[in-house]
Amino acid sequence: MTRGVYSTLYMELWQKQDKFYNYLRMRQEHFDVLLEQVGDVIQRHYTGMRFSISPAERLMVTLRFLATGESLTSLHYQFCLGISIISGIVKVTCLAIWDALHTEYIPEPTRDIWLQNAEQFEKVCHFPNCLGAVDGKHVLIAKRAGTGSEYYNYKKYFSIVLMAIADANCKFLAVDIGAYGRSNDSQVFKTSPMGHCLYGDTYDFPPARPLPGTTGPPMPYVCVGDEAFQLSPHLLKPYSSRDLTRTKKVFNYRLTRARRVVECAFGILTAKWRVLLTAISLHIRTVDEVVKACVVLHNYVLSKEPVSVDDEDLETTLWDYHSSSVRSAGSVSRMRDNFAEYFVSPVGRVPWQDNIV
Repeated sequence: MTRGVYSTLYMELWQKQDKFYNYLRMRQEHFDVLLEQVGDVIQRHYTGMRFSISPAERLMVTLRFLATGESLTSLHYQFCLGISIISGIVKVTCLAIWDALHTEYIPEPTRDIWLQNAEQFEKVCHFPNCLGAVDGKHVLIAKRAGTGSEYYNYKKYFSIVLMAIADANCKFLAVDIGAYGRSNDSQVFKTSPMGHCLYGDTYDFPPARPLPGTTGPPMPYVCVGDEAFQLSPHLLKPYSSRDLTRTKKVFNYRLTRARRVVECAFGILTAKWRVLLTAISLHIRTVDEVVKACVVLHNYVLSKEPVSVDDEDLETTLWDYHSSSVRSAGSVSRMRDNFAEYFVSPVGRVPWQDNIV
């Protein structure tokens, strides 16, 4: 093939680092490392009838699709490849990217990983005993035949749900992908592996410890979420907006400040991999593979190309998840009260919170 984008543009992009980065959303050296890891899996052999498409071109087609969300028809004209061929390339390459990278860049969280992240959360977000920030977003899809209304969400679009826990550096610690768009977060989160871990305590969480500067009582390590989630021994959410005392306002501010990292993570994710801003027109199983590839590439690129992000300036256009509120057990509510009291105490307060509240 001598007429497509790969043949005519690839070497030119290689000579101009900024343009290569703009086109494929990663630097050349990181593209080469990724190609080494997935090349053997996506390689296809010469059949005697026609030459096979090289692994580099397959990876380039896939990254361009993820980076722009362009239609397969548009990529067909750019790369001079058949639409069905491009569809197959995207599916296989996304699966290969996830298989090659997720063990290193989204590993199963261990106690050591949780403790390292809790230390970083306390340093960056001033929220002690915090393991991560959790949130759920809708990823739009084109309606597929035979799916009925299962993926039809409250915004009147078809979607799947991406649930994630983010660390203090806006990388994803754990993800759950593919729930029906019509489901609310209570249904999705509690029935997902992630929800079982947080509500059922099956993650290898560190044991409870007193909050810094205090002698007790021991407080559990927690994730933070918005008001859509239900309180649990390992998940905190803000107080209701009614009848807020100053202590509760301070707690809501501190929790929201910590929770914004997951909003930042989603913002960076969608700014770089813009296929997530389009209605993805692929088979539903392939959509899952596309989202998984975007998530692991997000961590892969941030690990090699860290960015400094002001969370107040970064917004995500994926839609928030919503659900009706659920009453929480009294013991869990008292645990939240303990955190709230700590944040207004001399050892737990931060100097600027009074001005904000």
